[in-house]
Amino acid sequence: MAMMNLPEKGPHVDHAGLPIARHAGNGGVTCPAAPMMADGSKERPAILALDLGTVTGWAVRAGDGAVISGTVSFRPSRYDGGGMRYLRFRGWLDELRRTTPGLAAVYFEEVRRHAGTDAAHIFGGFLAHLTTWCEERVLPYQGVPVGTIKRHVAGKGNARKEAVIAAVRKRGFAPADHNEADALALLLWAMDPRGSGVTVAPVAPRKHGGRR
Repeated sequence: MAMMNLPEKGPHVDHAGLPIARHAGNGGVTCPAAPMMADGSKERPAILALDLGTVTGWAVRAGDGAVISGTVSFRPSRYDGGGMRYLRFRGWLDELRRTTPGLAAVYFEEVRRHAGTDAAHIFGGFLAHLTTWCEERVLPYQGVPVGTIKRHVAGKGNARKEAVIAAVRKRGFAPADHNEADALALLLWAMDPRGSGVTVAPVAPRKHGGRR
């Protein structure tokens, strides 16, 4: 079992944004301490944050500390079967992992209320495939409630989408839409859950993959 059981208020990064080695759940998965690089600095294990959906927002904190983000669409065509969006999603995850050395943990926005039945079913499908994919690769994963993320980045657990986008932009990022902004907000929480002021180095957002 790779699900991370992190204490609600316990930090899992230090004030420099470096992961601390810790037990990550019943399966014995650990997030390794940051190794030394050739210049004496510490390389961070990479982490991935996801806002799951037909248009998925994603953000990666790479090993060198830079943050890369974007969106990817898994909207099926009229000729696709119902499972094609999830096959594309798993293929995209494989590609992202291949191009992200040292990926050590995955975080996803835990949505408990949906706009309708279809949205709930689609989210459940993405979540099932994500957690299965992580289990197969022994990658720790954790869901974070929407209110926790909004409170961390925008100061209010019921902040509107526009407020989250504005708060993320204030941190130096340029999200294309609310999906990318939500992923960045989640990543900011994952790097600094206690709000101790971790600084990050954003780079130009990129769109990673899409319909294939």
